[in-house]
Amino acid sequence: MKPTLLVLAAGMGSRYGGLKQMDGLGPNGETIIDYSIYDAVQAGFGKVVYIVREYFKEEFEKTVRQKYSHVKCADGEPLEFEFTVQELNKIPAKFTLNPERQKPWGTAHAVLMAKDIIHEPFAVINGDDYYGKESFKILADWLRAHENTSGQYAIVGFELDNTLSESGGVSRGICTADAGGRLTHVEEHHNIAMAQDGKVYGDNSKGDKVELDGKALCSMNMWGFTPDYFAKSETIFHSFLEKNIGELKAEFYIPYAIDCMIREKSAETELLSTPSRWFGVTFKEDRPGVVAKFKEFADKGIYPSPLY
Repeated sequence: MKPTLLVLAAGMGSRYGGLKQMDGLGPNGETIIDYSIYDAVQAGFGKVVYIVREYFKEEFEKTVRQKYSHVKCADGEPLEFEFTVQELNKIPAKFTLNPERQKPWGTAHAVLMAKDIIHEPFAVINGDDYYGKESFKILADWLRAHENTSGQYAIVGFELDNTLSESGGVSRGICTADAGGRLTHVEEHHNIAMAQDGKVYGDNSKGDKVELDGKALCSMNMWGFTPDYFAKSETIFHSFLEKNIGELKAEFYIPYAIDCMIREKSAETELLSTPSRWFGVTFKEDRPGVVAKFKEFADKGIYPSPLY
């Protein structure tokens, strides 16, 4: 079984100042998504589904098909591609959209856009995050082992120390699990940064500044699902819209959907740990560091150059 990779690439990049998912950061203009695809193929994924916005779909699809047209999976078969669109009006017909709302409904809404084209275990990642080779292998192995299960999901947790930005405070969901390694809660923290004393501090959900464990596992939006996730999530989305359809900024996030499933005991989520160091381009100031990192990877032969 070859799992599918679902890439969330519909973000507007407002803090970054442009479409991060199409910014060439590697030595030969490679994007962060290019490295994710490379690592996913090496780990045994067989198809990539992109969630994009309508206004750049045509250009994005053309670029992707040209770039990956000769990429082969581990079994020698061509890598498959699908593209689908997330827009704020893609909601159940019974709901009337607030005409003043401008943004779509968040990451869990984005995943639902692929419910009619994914029928196998799949991973979800952000298009503007670098996750590392080990992370894709860990998740691919888990997905293959759970091909015939339902209600069993996974999240890849990164050590908090391995996800900080030198350009400013970041937001991270700190994961807690029970004795069996099953996720029990994800608590969002904001303005997380390392202080001069070498300790990590952030604002918890109550707004209090607290010291955080640098080895705590946090969510970087790298998930593993079986196809039954779509039906469960869609039901929760209906309930979410019943309460929030008139809101201008409310968003339906994956951790919210998972938290509902945990409380309802309709699904369990295993917390997986990765040794990989995350990096990305949250801020424009992050760009030079990411460019330098990809050059280092090429110089050390960790990745071929050019990548494709």
